[in-house]
Amino acid sequence: MAEYVGLKPQPGRTLSDQLFQLGLEFPCGGCSSCGGCRVRLIGGEIPITEHMREALSEGELAAGWRLACQADASVPVTLDIEQWSARILTDNARVAFEPAEGYGAVIDLGTTTLVVELVDLATGDIRAVLAGLNPQGRQGSDVMSRIEFDLRSPGVLTGLIRGALGAMLADVAQGRPLREVLLCGNTAMHHLFCGHSVAPLSQVPFSSPLLRNGEFRGEDLGWSAASVSFLPCVGGFVGSDLLAGLVACGMTESEQVVALLDLGTNGEIALGNRDGIVCASTAAGPAFEGGRIRMGMRAGDGAIDRVEAAAGGLRCHVLGGVTARGICGSGLVDAVAAGLHQASVAASGRLAGGLLPLRDGVHLTQSDIRELQLAKGAIAAGLEILRKQLGVEAGSVRTIYLAGAFGNYVRVESARRIGLLPSWEAPVVPAGNSAVRGARLLLLNASRRNQLIGRVLRLARHVELAGDPEFQETFIEKMRFG
Repeated sequence: MAEYVGLKPQPGRTLSDQLFQLGLEFPCGGCSSCGGCRVRLIGGEIPITEHMREALSEGELAAGWRLACQADASVPVTLDIEQWSARILTDNARVAFEPAEGYGAVIDLGTTTLVVELVDLATGDIRAVLAGLNPQGRQGSDVMSRIEFDLRSPGVLTGLIRGALGAMLADVAQGRPLREVLLCGNTAMHHLFCGHSVAPLSQVPFSSPLLRNGEFRGEDLGWSAASVSFLPCVGGFVGSDLLAGLVACGMTESEQVVALLDLGTNGEIALGNRDGIVCASTAAGPAFEGGRIRMGMRAGDGAIDRVEAAAGGLRCHVLGGVTARGICGSGLVDAVAAGLHQASVAASGRLAGGLLPLRDGVHLTQSDIRELQLAKGAIAAGLEILRKQLGVEAGSVRTIYLAGAFGNYVRVESARRIGLLPSWEAPVVPAGNSAVRGARLLLLNASRRNQLIGRVLRLARHVELAGDPEFQETFIEKMRFG
């Protein structure tokens, strides 16, 4: 059964502003170029704009579909929202700790999602968790769109994220003073939170001189915390979220070579052990989270999250047991893997018939297949380049850790079938939200924190993939499925 929302006109706020607050994503930053923010009008009236006519067919418009990023209304409206609920990955794994007094907090500042944990420093227990959407997403779903916006309107995104995280901290703390808050995130999120210029990240070689810790007094941010630290980045677009992930999975202590893949909007990859680590970021884009997919959505109620080949077609599972409204990242990978099995999708990515029907009118288009090819090609090529840079054979990699929500839910056999994951014999282990887990470990081990961080920074070598002469050729090769 569809889930509807009623909205009324509000002075000074467009309908699109209200929809973003309810969790709707605007993958292209409100430019109306992707059609990924579709909503269906059930009651009331939303005027059809020229931008809507460019992105939606006449049949879709007649059926009530509108672009949320262009939507406004002068009368109350009722909408069926495709991207209704989000399932944001948190982490409650126990970590080693040094007892201390009071409370602290850790924050995973993701491009798409936010996670805040209140931590009891005396016991290491997580006392409260709050997750939400990054309000910067109103200006685009990927880091480059945020960077472009900040260059046009400096400081706006900084104020948005500081205000949103301050409110979340106040909510979890419930009046309890915080001794310390540690944040982690990719390099763009680091710069936008700290108020640094993002200009160095807007052009090749995507390097910045401002990768160190961001140190603040809580009162200067309007937060009830004695001190606030944004953990340092490794290099380029490899941020402190990967640094924290490396701490969490123990790569710097491992004798065996292991890999860590964080397959979010900004894909980050690391490969190595205690003798040396190479890492890189890849412009995977938001496809793994349903972004830029015609009927894509996050993993919430109404999302097709599992697809299997079946006699006469495809068998689809829908989260929440409701009518399918769209497809999330794990379902997208499954659907293409099943399509390859049934020969409706060719290894080249060509889609027979132009559409891949799934369920309840949800389908994939040729452009959706291309988006997945670009995303998976970037990840697979990046991992192969790192393997060569480290000088190890594929057979010597013992474990592949998958971090992030997508990595936690994607079906490994499907990811290997489409070539997103390599055909190495190494087992694939979901690592949960390794960023927030690593940040919590650093929060709870104050005496060893600098040592742990310093070891990562000494061992990790950032590889700029765009500057590698083999990357483009490898990327084109890895775009093929299988």
